Amino acid sequence: MPHHAQAAGLARRRVAVELSPRLGAETLADVTAIVSELVGNAVLHARPLPDGGVRVAWQVGPNSIELRVTDGGAIELPHVRRVGPDSLNGRGLSIVAALSDRWGVIRDGLGQCVWAELRHAN
Repeated sequence: MPHHAQAAGLARRRVAVELSPRLGAETLADVTAIVSELVGNAVLHARPLPDGGVRVAWQVGPNSIELRVTDGGAIELPHVRRVGPDSLNGRGLSIVAALSDRWGVIRDGLGQCVWAELRHAN
């Protein structure tokens, strides 16, 4: 995906097209919301990868799906923020945490990967 404001929408549509035959509607809605939040955060808060983009990947297992968004890293590690009820932003990782069974951050020499995993029924 390009490291650009439109990347979250592009990622959401791509994931929906690729995974709609394999996932139920409710799980697909959660997956697309998670991907959208992770890509949006990567574009807003992190540097691009050396190729100028953000990498989006997924792996569907028999009972779970893992989503990964890799970017060039940021100064701060991604974390859930505490925001007030009138705040216009800052809820992205709260949404990811609420929709996924677990999530985390992996840093390496290239940048960082924020991943989320959720169960699904076949």
